[in-house]
Amino acid sequence: MQKVSVFILLFSVSMLCASLVADNKPIFIIEKTTPVWEVLEYLGEPSPNHTINESITGASAEKGKDLVLKGITKKPKRGKTKKQSKHFVCTSCHNTEKEDPDLSISDPQARLEYANENGLPYLQGTTLFGAVNRTSFYNDDYEKKYGDLVEPTRNDLREAIQLCAVECSQGRKMKDWEIESVLMYLWTLELKLQDLDLEKDDYELLQSAISEYKSGKDVETINFLKSYYQTGSPAHFVNPPEDRKSGFDLQGDPDNGKLIYDLSCMHCHEGKRYSFFELDDSKITFKYLRNHFPRYTYASIYQVARYGTPPKPGKKAYMPQYTAEKMSDQQLEDLRAYIEKMAK
Repeated sequence: MQKVSVFILLFSVSMLCASLVADNKPIFIIEKTTPVWEVLEYLGEPSPNHTINESITGASAEKGKDLVLKGITKKPKRGKTKKQSKHFVCTSCHNTEKEDPDLSISDPQARLEYANENGLPYLQGTTLFGAVNRTSFYNDDYEKKYGDLVEPTRNDLREAIQLCAVECSQGRKMKDWEIESVLMYLWTLELKLQDLDLEKDDYELLQSAISEYKSGKDVETINFLKSYYQTGSPAHFVNPPEDRKSGFDLQGDPDNGKLIYDLSCMHCHEGKRYSFFELDDSKITFKYLRNHFPRYTYASIYQVARYGTPPKPGKKAYMPQYTAEKMSDQQLEDLRAYIEKMAK
């Protein structure tokens, strides 16, 4: 009986100590540089399925960066890999920096102005910055383009990387260590709290919720934080104007059109950087583009912006189209207005 009493006493003391330790545990103090995922996981959000797989050997963020920027890197043992694609690298279509002033919405004009202010190209693909903070990929109308191929990618970043490597870049399939390397590099581009443009009150509200958090999943605070960025990039295909000769019933702004020409068209076509079709700032080029407005050729901005181009015979490279979220009808008319101005 005495032994039982002693056991109960010891058990009670141990529970009291455990309680004191729990109550006095260090509070998670957030800063502007705190990763968004670190906050979410602290509040009970499950880790994403694209968390780094430590069992895959030979992978590194440095190799992933090489693959994204150059399309080639060192093998785990010796030598270099084959070029991932003969036609493109990831940055042909994707930035690696923040490209939207407000990460919670898709606003093509705001993105264009932000790109101009920050020296970025204006591209068809969504930036790789913050890619690991998204949980859905190849969204909406991309199923119309790639069919069943998008199904494995919808909620799997590794599959999305592979689809982009094989279909979008018209390149070779990547090996597991290469995929993991790219993923490691993308984790270096994850969102920090400072990227969300939180106000002082928002930080205080978030810190208060973190300080009061005990266990389980704080759905309300998690949703509050996620409201500041998109967890998937919307993508909707839209058509050119019915009458390509007259275009959309919108007044074009040539100054805005110049930004599109310089930051978008020239990114791929200047000096045939990624395209067999070369563009420059000569009057003859602008006249050529102007004359093709009403046509159904790869030289018509309406055709290529809304439908892209198929691969040319003997060349697997092609031009992807712009979704409504990446270039608006108004911006197309702005581009037309600039071309017409420069063709005079």
